[in-house]
Amino acid sequence: MRVLITGASGQLGVELSKLLSRKHDVIKVYNSSEISDGYRLDLTDFPRLEDFLIRKRPDVVINSAALTDVDRCEVEKERAHKVNAETVRHMVRVGRVVDAYLIHVSTDYVFAGERGNYREEDTPNPVNYYGLSKLLGETYAMSYDDSLVVRTSGVFRHKGFPVYVYKTLKEGKTLLAFNGFYSPISARRLAQAIEELVDLRKTGVLHVAGERVSRYELAMKIKEEFHLPGEVREVNEIKGWIAKRPLDSSLDSSRARKLLSVDFQALDIEGMVI
Repeated sequence: MRVLITGASGQLGVELSKLLSRKHDVIKVYNSSEISDGYRLDLTDFPRLEDFLIRKRPDVVINSAALTDVDRCEVEKERAHKVNAETVRHMVRVGRVVDAYLIHVSTDYVFAGERGNYREEDTPNPVNYYGLSKLLGETYAMSYDDSLVVRTSGVFRHKGFPVYVYKTLKEGKTLLAFNGFYSPISARRLAQAIEELVDLRKTGVLHVAGERVSRYELAMKIKEEFHLPGEVREVNEIKGWIAKRPLDSSLDSSRARKLLSVDFQALDIEGMVI
C-alpha cells in the first residue's frame, strides 16, 4: 500500500515514517531542508500539490503538516488559513479522483476550553485563529466520505512543552507553567495509534490523546522523574502571548481506547528526544 505523509520532517511525521515504512511504500513530503529521502513541496502551491498527488496516486494520505505556532497564526492569519485549511480542501479534491483514504490530524484547540474532557460530538468553538484555521481544515476533511479527523493534544518529541520543561529545569532555571489543562501525547504513541487506524480505515472524528493534566502538574512530574534542579511556578498567564489559550482543552479519548490496542494514554516521557 502506498502511504503519503505530509509534514514528514515534523515530530509526528518522523515517527509515522519510521513505523509505516516497515509495512508500506511510504512517500514522504516535507517543506524544509531537514530530511533528504522524500519530496520537498510547498503545500500552499495548490496546483503543484494537486498534480503531485495525482501523479503519485497514494492509497492513503496522512496530513500531519500544520502551522502550529499559535501566536504566529494570530498574526499571519492568511498563511495559517492556507496551511491549516485550504491545503486540506485541495487534498480532498484529489482524494476523490484517486480514491485515497485521508487521515487529517487536528487539535484540541478547536474547543473553547471552558470545561475540558471534550468528546468527539461536542461543538467546537475556538478562541484563537490557530484553532479556527484547524477547524476549517476539519470541515474540508469531513466533506469527504473516506476521511478520518484525528484530534490530538500537545504532541511532543524533540520539542513541545515536556521537552521545554526538561531543558529549562536541567539548566537550573525557573519555569513558569500555565495552569491550564490539556492531554499531552508523545509523537511515538500517536504514530502507533495512527498506524492501527490506517488498517481499520475508520471515518468521522476520533480523539487520540493522553490523560488530562495541568501544565504545572506535568512540569512537577518531569522535575521529580529526572531529579532536575530548576524551580516550577504556576501562573495564570504567560507574558508575551499574543493569542488567547483555552484554559482546559483536554480530550476524552475513551472511544479510541476501546478501538485501539496501543496504550497511548500513558505519559510517554521516554518518547522525548533530548
